Amino acid sequence: MNTKALVILSGGQDSTTCLFWAAQRFKEVHAVTFDYGQRHRIEIDSAARVASMAGVKSHEIIQLPNCLHSASPLTSDNYLEQYENPEQMSKVIGDRVELTFVPMRNTLFFTVAMNRAVELRCYDLVTGICQEDNANYPDCTDTFRQAFQFMANQSLGSSKFRIHAPLMKLSKSDTVKLAKKLPGCWDALAYSHTSYDGRYPPTDMNHANVLRADGFVKAGLPDPLVLRAWREGLMMLPETPNYDDFR
Repeated sequence: MNTKALVILSGGQDSTTCLFWAAQRFKEVHAVTFDYGQRHRIEIDSAARVASMAGVKSHEIIQLPNCLHSASPLTSDNYLEQYENPEQMSKVIGDRVELTFVPMRNTLFFTVAMNRAVELRCYDLVTGICQEDNANYPDCTDTFRQAFQFMANQSLGSSKFRIHAPLMKLSKSDTVKLAKKLPGCWDALAYSHTSYDGRYPPTDMNHANVLRADGFVKAGLPDPLVLRAWREGLMMLPETPNYDDFR
């Protein structure tokens, strides 16, 4: 087992899963979360809760205020597109870059995270980026991961640094199944945050919510976040078979 890993933790489903993935493979896990003025700032609170549940060695919330500007509804008041279902969403998005894409965000995050990795004497960086499920984010591809890993090692005069993306080629349903197998991860998912509107519970039909819900449906498992909100009396259970045991 390698000694240390640094996880880029947004507080969302994917990065939460990767945090617990890292906990199974490294003796010491650190996490960084970025506050860049995003609209869905609830993720920062979620990241803090999840990091605590995972028992990380350290968790730093890095302030990058007003640093990233874009037309993305994640950083502006622009309309957050809604969809009827996963099939309709796929047709609408097609091959275009997703409207919630924030240009150069992952490049910046990876750069700052690599700075912290050097400080921690940590050679393994873990990220939740994934190129499957019609995400259409240029900076979530394996090509990007490999290019940044090469650039980082060149910048640092090293060949030791590795960027792990355990979800890179997994569908959302496969990611759900992986999370189910990781000790502690399932409970932590109840406190993760995915919805692009920054609201809890996740009831609207934006890209993130539709994709997450479809992953749990296809995995045949209930979303712990939805069950939490239902038990708190904040939402009804979805009319999908993965919640039949709770009706």
